Amino acid sequence: MTEFCTRLNRGQAIGASLKKIWKSHSIPISTKIRLMKALVWPIATYGCESWTLRKHEETCLEAFDMKSQRKILRVSWTAKKTNEWVVNKAGVKRELLDTVKARKLAYYGCTMRNEETRELPGERNNARNNARCTQVRKTTHGLDRQNTKLWTGLSGRVSQNDRGER
Repeated sequence: MTEFCTRLNRGQAIGASLKKIWKSHSIPISTKIRLMKALVWPIATYGCESWTLRKHEETCLEAFDMKSQRKILRVSWTAKKTNEWVVNKAGVKRELLDTVKARKLAYYGCTMRNEETRELPGERNNARNNARCTQVRKTTHGLDRQNTKLWTGLSGRVSQNDRGER
């Protein structure tokens, strides 16, 4: 079983444990939807940044979202109600897949920014690392911001040569 299936199953288990809340007539539907987004979705989408979303996974996410909304509205799966009817009745739109995709894009952007702003080894912005030591390090090793890519390329070659690879 993949991480994706495990996550959705855990989300369904949490949703099943909230059965008393979903069946309560005293709690408004809008509150139930907010509870679902706050309690069930984080369990189901934990680690979604690393998922590979194919058409099958997107379909499963949509089905999970609709199944959760049907439980909240107490609509049986045998009832002849379309997904659009369920969405209109709940007063929400399908957001789970969009949320997962947005989190994946945010994670990708974060990793790309980290690649661009990578600090030089041993160069940190703290009180112990004063300007004089930084200047000595740069002049001794010839490393500055422009030569970072050159340095990383050379360091890769050096480590390969140390292992005896050519």
